[in-house]
Amino acid sequence: MNGDTSMERAELARLVDTVQRNCELADALHAREKSLCTYLLGMREYFRWSEQLPLGATPDKARLSRWIANRERVWDELREQAGVSFACLPFDEAIDPFDEAGANRQLAGHGLVYGAGIGLFGAPLFFLATRQSEQMRDGARVIVADREFARGVVAAPATSRDRTILIRLDALRRWLWTRAEAAQRNSHERTFIAAIGEYGVADGAAAAVERMARGEVETLVLHELGELRAGELLGEAWEEMLAEISDRRAELTLRAIRDLLADCLVTLPELLAREANASLRFWFATLDGIRRELAPELADAYCAESNRIDTAALERAVPAARDDWLAAALELRSAWQSGGSAAIVEATRRFSKPH
Repeated sequence: MNGDTSMERAELARLVDTVQRNCELADALHAREKSLCTYLLGMREYFRWSEQLPLGATPDKARLSRWIANRERVWDELREQAGVSFACLPFDEAIDPFDEAGANRQLAGHGLVYGAGIGLFGAPLFFLATRQSEQMRDGARVIVADREFARGVVAAPATSRDRTILIRLDALRRWLWTRAEAAQRNSHERTFIAAIGEYGVADGAAAAVERMARGEVETLVLHELGELRAGELLGEAWEEMLAEISDRRAELTLRAIRDLLADCLVTLPELLAREANASLRFWFATLDGIRRELAPELADAYCAESNRIDTAALERAVPAARDDWLAAALELRSAWQSGGSAAIVEATRRFSKPH
């Protein structure tokens, strides 16, 4: 640790140790729930962060394997401990580890930001990082974090809760670097190659990734503003529904529908109005999985072969898609309110076929 913050070294060390231990417990309970490929890719990047390796460093296979085995052994030991629970944060008055707002009030004068929440499939997510900037946008507080002192395997680049948006710049650049590595090996990643090409690769991939990360913070902010707008339209019942759903395919579909609604409410209209072609290419490069499956009318506005965005088609598609996804989300919420989890699982089946 260096002098990035105004907190005393010993005090910071205690806080980092506590947050990292909570991250380890969350990983012990949830990290191995993903597919083997996704898990190993995540662990590879987590190893690079943990060992403070450069973004583009190729980990030694034997060393990486030993590290993963040791990490899994730690997780097994945590799960076997009777009554193990997430630890309170060590401030003058102990703070619940999920009290993100309370922790950040304590950290406001120290150049730090703390994140805590529930992610995909009910997995807790925690992190502690340096605070790069803070501003108000459309009634929401936007905080950009950079260097991370504590984190888990999963590091979501952006989250929003209670009118506060957290952007994790380090997590974003690491995720982009993983995509850049995949693009180098996979000729089908033409959309991402075109997107990163907007940021210039003549001086190397690492420099391009850094420029892209800083350049696309705004796109992440726009999406989270869209999430907040969607939340206003869907109400607290939507979050209650997500928390109750145990069917993974249904949860993925629900999250994809809300993501698409958020982008059609804010992200895409703003990027189109600004003629932000680099960010539009970034958006198309990240339109994958269930979201791409659900929104062919949006996906078809970009041609990977010619690297051309049909902005006129996209401008026509966005308002219609916005209305369709809002109607679909409200219909799904009503299905849950009237029939519970079983009804929502059945209702989501019509949106996408299982893989």
